[in-house]
Formats: sequence, structure tokens, C-alpha cells
Amino acid sequence: QVQLVESGGGLVQPGGSLRLSCAASGRTFSSYAMGWFRQAPGKERDLVAAINWSGHWTYYLDSVKGRFTISRDNAKNTVLLQMNSLKPEDTAVYYCAAAYGLGPAPRHEFEYGYWGQGTQVTVSS
Repeated sequence: QVQLVESGGGLVQPGGSLRLSCAASGRTFSSYAMGWFRQAPGKERDLVAAINWSGHWTYYLDSVKGRFTISRDNAKNTVLLQMNSLKPEDTAVYYCAAAYGLGPAPRHEFEYGYWGQGTQVTVSS
């Protein structure tokens, strides 16, 4: 069992930065790949970034490449999403998710068995 709690969302102007944090409970955090998803009103939930158990493999949605960075600290049971050069189209609820396994992080929502409650990110002037 893994429990996930996100923090760090808020209101930021276009071009600004935010850092989302996801704190995980449990002693086997390093056995899970982690992903950050987002869902805007009226749209599907999309995988924004993912990282495998060791942190050596990452994935990014094309629209966030070069702007967002995912990282993890297995000693602190934490995964971060650094978001720079934010755009209004980045506005969404962002969710942290965990998928058990030691391969590359999954890309599909159904493969993630544990989810946080979500944190709102609003990019607006």
C-alpha cells in the first residue's frame, strides 16, 4: 500500500515557476515508478512526466519537454515536478501516481494503482 500526498500547487503568472511535491508513505517506495498526470476542465487526464524506480529513466509529454523536470529521492519517499516557463495551457489539477514495478514507468493511467488527491495549478495573469 502506498499513500500519496501532493503539495505545491497555486496561482502563478505566465512564465513563472512552481515546484510540485509528492510525499509517499510506505517502506517500498523505491519499488514503484512514479508519474505526474494533469486534468484540465472538460479534458482527459494526461501523463505529463514519469520516472522509473531508480530515477534513471524519465518520460515527458512533448508540450512540457524542456520546461518540466521530474525527479525523485528514494531516501525521502518524495517525487518532485519542477515546472518552469509556465503557460496558461498548463492550468489543470495535477495528480501524483504510483505504479509497482522495476521497469520503465508506465504511460497509461490504468497501470497506476495509487493516486494522490490532486493539487490545482493555475497559470494566469
